[in-house]
Amino acid sequence: MSSPQKIVLAFSGGLDTSVILHWLRERYHSEVITFTADIGQGEEIESARKKAKLLGAQAIYVENLRNTFAKEYVFPMFRANAIYEGEYLLGTSIARPLIAKRLVEIAGETGASTIAHGATGKGNDQVRFELGAYALKPDIKIIAPWREWDLTSREKLLAYAKQHDIPIELKSENKPPYSTDANLLHISYEGGALEDPWVPPEESMWQWTTSPEQAPSTPQGVTLHFENGDLVALDGEAFSPEDVLGRLNSLGGEHGIGRLDIVENRVVGMKSRGCYETPGGTILLKAHRAIESLTLDRELAHLKDELMPRYAALIYNGLWWSPERFALQALIDYSQRTVHGEVRLKLYKGNVWVVGRRSSGHSLYDSRIATFEEDGGCYCQSDAGGFIKLLALRFKKLIPR
Repeated sequence: MSSPQKIVLAFSGGLDTSVILHWLRERYHSEVITFTADIGQGEEIESARKKAKLLGAQAIYVENLRNTFAKEYVFPMFRANAIYEGEYLLGTSIARPLIAKRLVEIAGETGASTIAHGATGKGNDQVRFELGAYALKPDIKIIAPWREWDLTSREKLLAYAKQHDIPIELKSENKPPYSTDANLLHISYEGGALEDPWVPPEESMWQWTTSPEQAPSTPQGVTLHFENGDLVALDGEAFSPEDVLGRLNSLGGEHGIGRLDIVENRVVGMKSRGCYETPGGTILLKAHRAIESLTLDRELAHLKDELMPRYAALIYNGLWWSPERFALQALIDYSQRTVHGEVRLKLYKGNVWVVGRRSSGHSLYDSRIATFEEDGGCYCQSDAGGFIKLLALRFKKLIPR
């Protein structure tokens, strides 16, 4: 690739992107514009701004996208009840389409022809960033330093940082930190001791959640209110998407909810062990399924469940901007037109369970029909006999085994 005049770098301020900022300027002699998305990772945002300035960024974009992230990415995903491989709530995956979108937009605003990212050649995020960028701007040029340079380990990155006076925050001397990613939905941990899938994570690693053993001994109740499948209020108090998710995170974290330790199948084909904390998302998923159980037609609910693994895989594999994801989203959003109501939950020592649900005007539950008592003629039990015989007709025609 010929040296671009300007490069827009997705910049977190961590080890990888700090080294990359210096390396891009040295390797390509280009102006580097940094973009840091504030999607709920907290204090590291301002440190990223300071570090970008210290390392010679030509321009620095730090943008508060927390509410956009929750409203336009997290909530649409949760309407689908999306989980990858039965467990992962896609906290990292769902943030990448938004970052890719803004990288491309900033490139257009600044006249840059090229974007860059810090995802490794072994990981999922290179796929997510680049597929998103190409979908939105097919002629964009992309630099992925991990696929070009010879800094092939954390130790070499640390040595490079030391050589070029790049400040790096370490957990302990001469020991690389976990590779972490945080946003409003979750925080993830990879690398270090976690690379042995038999070794349990240290309790000190977890940042958002109290150990379930140390969580309060008294259960806490909370009521979630949904409109069109989206969470809009807690205990009767309305909040923005950003704030309601943040409050769920605090509640879940206090009660030790949302820890996950899995081995997942990456897009590139390898298995990888990761640990995640998703307290608010764990609560939200439980509640959303509960309100759907009351308000969705049976066949529509079952169709959603059949499509969910495909939808989740699209997000995991970086295909948020694909036509098939848009088509599935249209179906999912259609299904949520009647998903209104309240769900009452109980939180206790790492667990969350449903203790009540109701929906005024949208519930398909009819106690007159479901009752074990007199139903007043709402349901004719003798009809079931003919129904069963019709279902059994094919069995009667099978060749005896």
